[in-house]
Amino acid sequence: MNTEVIILSYIAVVSVFAIVATAYDKYASSRSLARIPEKSLFAIAAVGGAAAMYLTMLLIRHKTKHLSFMIGIPAILVFQFFLALWFFRDKGVF
Repeated sequence: MNTEVIILSYIAVVSVFAIVATAYDKYASSRSLARIPEKSLFAIAAVGGAAAMYLTMLLIRHKTKHLSFMIGIPAILVFQFFLALWFFRDKGVF
């Protein structure tokens, strides 16, 4: 299995985890259940789930009034985009 497939598989798994974590936090917030700490949500975004988390936030309207999330998650996403461009630059992907 080549490196690109491994990385894309990793991003897919982290993205699913980011969607589940964001959706659960929204569910928990409306039912006074234990919440996922904001630091944990940012950590999930930082390890590869930023795109999925940002789209989920917008779709379910969760954390959209928090400036730290509306600036922080897209900032992480931009960083990850340029990191991907750098990584895949010589591989003919982009």
